[in-house]
Amino acid sequence: MNSEQVGSGRPWPVPAEPWIMAQQWHNLLFAHWPLNPAAVRGLLPAGVELDVYEGQAWLGMIVFRLAGVRLRDCPPVVGLAAFPEINVRLYVTHDGKPGVLFLSLDAGNRVALALARPWWRLPYHYAPILWHGEGDHIAFAAARADAADPAAFQVSYAPCGPAAPAARGSLAAWLTDRYCYYTTDRRGRLYRCEIDHAPWALQPAQATIAVNTMAQAQGLTLPPVAPLLHYARRMDARFYPLRAVARAGVVGERLRPAPVGRP
Repeated sequence: MNSEQVGSGRPWPVPAEPWIMAQQWHNLLFAHWPLNPAAVRGLLPAGVELDVYEGQAWLGMIVFRLAGVRLRDCPPVVGLAAFPEINVRLYVTHDGKPGVLFLSLDAGNRVALALARPWWRLPYHYAPILWHGEGDHIAFAAARADAADPAAFQVSYAPCGPAAPAARGSLAAWLTDRYCYYTTDRRGRLYRCEIDHAPWALQPAQATIAVNTMAQAQGLTLPPVAPLLHYARRMDARFYPLRAVARAGVVGERLRPAPVGRP
């Protein structure tokens, strides 16, 4: 085990190389809907397989406030002190490592978007976001500023029970115990980004979702059921360099950033 490992419940060791970026995630809402696997497989890049729980795929919408973004051995990055975000994600696996596939990420910080798109190959969109928090009671509203690819999400939420680790093997653990994400470059090569953090302390949550067109923007239709909701107060995470996987001759290759403006 790496001596700098944050988490204690990881399914595999952290990378031997140094982490390169740290973040804090605050006041997280996890909202999840079950979907037919056939409805989402067309959204997957080559090289990953859809991960399912008891035969169901799951679509997650995660709302949170990002803070404390910094590079290793550096103070927090100017312009990235704190900002809210929503991401939409599926659950996938490759070579025995379950992870996350981001379908979209929306934030109102243009500096963050300019850095994250080329360095982390993430499908970020600019969306002005309203965030109001009183303790653990949060009001969030995002409207993507892209007429060609509109999406919006408006929710108020709060925890409604005590925090506890998700039971091993439970759906809550399956949805949140993810220690990497997968993405691709312009040539379709698959990359994995390893992430380390402590085990989640989850609380049951209540939420009123007034507007939600995030799934529709992906060509998906949410089922007519209430979402599965969880809340987490805070998580500290460390990110490792993107590494190529799944293609002969490039396994382990470190991803170079694309020119700014290119996904």
